[in-house]
Amino acid sequence: MITIIPAIDIIDEKCVRLSKGDYETKKIYNSDPIDMAKRFEDAGIRRLHMVDLDGAREKRVINYRILEKVAEKTDLDIDFGGGIQSDEDLHIAFSSGAKQVTAGSIAVKNQEMALSWLHHYGQERLILGADARKGKIAVSGWRENSSYDLIPFLKDYERAGFKYTISTNVDKDGMLEGPDFDIYARIKEEIPALYLIASGGIGDLTHIEKLDKMDVDAVIIGKALYENRIKLEDLKDFLC
Repeated sequence: MITIIPAIDIIDEKCVRLSKGDYETKKIYNSDPIDMAKRFEDAGIRRLHMVDLDGAREKRVINYRILEKVAEKTDLDIDFGGGIQSDEDLHIAFSSGAKQVTAGSIAVKNQEMALSWLHHYGQERLILGADARKGKIAVSGWRENSSYDLIPFLKDYERAGFKYTISTNVDKDGMLEGPDFDIYARIKEEIPALYLIASGGIGDLTHIEKLDKMDVDAVIIGKALYENRIKLEDLKDFLC
């Protein structure tokens, strides 16, 4: 059964969503991320994906106080990303209550550091961020494209010991038209041992059901929840 992971993306301490990672498309959905997290927990959700969009833009953790408060006020298992660029950033995230941290841009720009984190903290606490635009890994809050192809990038890090990955097709994100089913099918076929967290494009329940049939391990849902395309009660069969 696929695991449901709602998203809380933070700008200026508020819950927002972007389209295709474009900060100019910012839309505020809730001024209180703690309240939103509690709603998720009350509905039976156990995991939360939190992204510090201010941090992603500034290349350092900024909204760690929000992480701290959500961790204090709920029992959700939080994976945290955005702006994790240094040992200090990683320490701040874990000490503020993150159960897992996503290593995204750093995995492209400083492989040695990313692998040192993996060896120090273990594979259960690190998630490889592998977001792509037209097949190439995108970094720095998706504002830059790298030269790395998605599948070889994932294979290299899986061989190095990473167990978890979040992969988003940037052009699908926030569009509510469905995720990149083809790339997820390819990842499951070519790297079956990787725990795959799909993200981007979820617009209705049929998208989740299709990912579940494909044996995708988990799915992150953002705008579809905030705009009531999917209601929390619609997810009850996935929250057993």
